[in-house]
Amino acid sequence: MLIKLAKLSVLIILIVNSFGCHRTSSVEDSWSLVSSGFNFPEGPAWDAKGILYVSNCYGDWLAKWQHGQLDTLALASDSTFRRTNGLAVATDGDIIACDFGSGSIVKLSPSGKSRVLISGYQGQPFHRPNDLILDENGDLYFTDPNKYGIDQLDGRLFFFRMTDGALILAADSLAFPNGLAISPLDGKLYVCESAKHRISRFQRLTNGTLTDKETFVDLPGGDPDGIEFDRAGNLYVAHFGGGAVYVISPDGAMVRRIATPGIKPTNLEFGSDDLKTLFLTEVETNSVYRLRMSHPGFKSLNR
Repeated sequence: MLIKLAKLSVLIILIVNSFGCHRTSSVEDSWSLVSSGFNFPEGPAWDAKGILYVSNCYGDWLAKWQHGQLDTLALASDSTFRRTNGLAVATDGDIIACDFGSGSIVKLSPSGKSRVLISGYQGQPFHRPNDLILDENGDLYFTDPNKYGIDQLDGRLFFFRMTDGALILAADSLAFPNGLAISPLDGKLYVCESAKHRISRFQRLTNGTLTDKETFVDLPGGDPDGIEFDRAGNLYVAHFGGGAVYVISPDGAMVRRIATPGIKPTNLEFGSDDLKTLFLTEVETNSVYRLRMSHPGFKSLNR
């Protein structure tokens, strides 16, 4: 164990030094606990009414946190979903969820009533829908990884148009596509390829397809998982296994490493009235945390 911890420390030092960074933060003077008792928390999503929704990947319930209280939004046994991951809140207040248990995308009302929004592709369920984002038009991008491995290029990325239900395979041959976000500066779609420990980005076309793929940044020593942009164009990366949130500038330089309460942070979301509170899901402690930031988060749906 000591050898493994030493190797992890060396990897973290190498990452930090390779970026020429840098500002770091300790756990003690940074994160505050929001709530605990989750079962692999993921996909935090903030709505305009001050509610934070959270998935329990290996639990049978979807959580909601409001006014300092944790409650249940829906139970899998009472709904059409099985096991959810990434979440997003639509303009009508409904929650859209990646259901990797059934290989579908589901939609839930704020009262917890659910229905299947997208059942699959070409007559087959999706592999393992992972994370999603709504663009400026309210249309949906979502990742669909399959096998995990540096040479397993079987992950896909889909685009779904809400107005007419058109589903497009926007990109394929990805190495376990995971979290995704749209930049407020260049409008490109950024996606984590976790198995390659990197974040790639695409140019978005008007029909939803993606082109001109390029590597934005490499992050060894863990898996880049959930990501979020702030309005200044900085990218926040939950580094699963690396025990940190990395803040990457628009030109790909690391500007900050924020240590997390456990070594397995999964996802991020900006919330609160001013969007300056960064929420974090973390699975080693099975908890949700928050941290005040200097820049407000960017919501692509409200662009």
